[in-house]
Amino acid sequence: MKIFYFKMSLLSLILLVICPRTFCQNPPARVVAGIPVNYSEDSVGVYTLPDPLILLNGKKVQNAKTWYDKRRPEIVKLYEENQFGSCPAVPKDMTFKVIEKGNPAFEGKAIRRQVTVYFTKDTSSYKMDLLIYLPANAKGKVPLLLNVSFSANESTIQDQGIKNGFIWGRDGKRVPAPKNSPFGRLNILPFIEQGIGVATVYYGDIEPDFAWGIKYGIRGYYLKPGTSKPGPGEWGAIAAWAWGLSRAMDYFVTDNDINAQKVALFGVSRLGKTVLWTAAKDPRFAMVIASCSGEGGAALSRRNYGETIKHLADSTRYFYQFCGNYGKYGDRVNEFPVDAHMLLSLIAPRAVLLQTGDKDFWSDPKGEFLAAIAAGPVFKLLGTHGLETNEMPPAGKPIMSTLGYYMHSGGHGALPTDYPVFLDFIKKNLIEGK
Repeated sequence: MKIFYFKMSLLSLILLVICPRTFCQNPPARVVAGIPVNYSEDSVGVYTLPDPLILLNGKKVQNAKTWYDKRRPEIVKLYEENQFGSCPAVPKDMTFKVIEKGNPAFEGKAIRRQVTVYFTKDTSSYKMDLLIYLPANAKGKVPLLLNVSFSANESTIQDQGIKNGFIWGRDGKRVPAPKNSPFGRLNILPFIEQGIGVATVYYGDIEPDFAWGIKYGIRGYYLKPGTSKPGPGEWGAIAAWAWGLSRAMDYFVTDNDINAQKVALFGVSRLGKTVLWTAAKDPRFAMVIASCSGEGGAALSRRNYGETIKHLADSTRYFYQFCGNYGKYGDRVNEFPVDAHMLLSLIAPRAVLLQTGDKDFWSDPKGEFLAAIAAGPVFKLLGTHGLETNEMPPAGKPIMSTLGYYMHSGGHGALPTDYPVFLDFIKKNLIEGK
């Protein structure tokens, strides 16, 4: 599916991610970037997962204090050094400009707020636009779903009052965003009607999604003088997008209408990986809904099934999304010091919903389920619940525990029929409480 990435237009990429039934019903590719792809359970290989509750010194984590003080920081550092890369702290010159405080939208059911986040003192570059909708009848601070999108804000939400923005074309040029594009739409009204706000941000505002995007994105601003790329343990594009989402949270904590302690993240595909890493790094986010995050996200790397580290880190594909050290594990996956269950463990005890598709073989739905099982002991140690089952559910039957799992019938991405499940998960774990 993703093998055609460098030949596709941005519109095609949006179609690929948002409209899985259009693209994902063909037989899966058997070779990607010259690398064979396995889709047979008989050939996944034998593997042993690292224990998230064993410290690097070999001692067992017995309590929450040891987890937070010792083991969790160890795992974060391992991910920074070997997969996503380390990133800068909060920028000292960051500012927020509220360009629209609260105009009525959607026939008065919501109020629309638009905020530009400037990452640097120079306000001409290095900025992102946050689009926020809050229930008009809210009596206090509201919980919020933050969507990180492949589309610009005015393409994601159908509302004529949205500020005009830009998107990145595959030629490295910024072009005006399509105002009336039907792709990548997010229907906010079901959330608004349940008292939940919705915000969205275009990931290209933070860093363009192509190999030379560092020239234009936030990583380029932080490059050391005399260098053209980050060091082998420094951030890739996914860490940059995650860094930007944390800057959105920096704004939310200043907004008196938003309950910043109840903000959920949502992203699809590579942005599913992004929201998982965002929440792993930034405990201020209360919940994650990761759609089809696959390899490099919620699917176990040690399972030789579908996409692998070697596919991701190939020089013709997505190496730029990760730190330079990641690629060295392409042929040495059993030496990889972390795996997907440890990424999920970093989010515990907060709620996580893994959504996938039963035909999304490339992203390995079973690998995501097995990772969730292996993360369960950490959720239990910290007082919440893992999947509470070892039996993988059929398509259409969600597991709505603190660590949840839901597989639709179909391919890669989130379908309109998935959103009621997302809403129920948010209500159960963010509003009604655990």
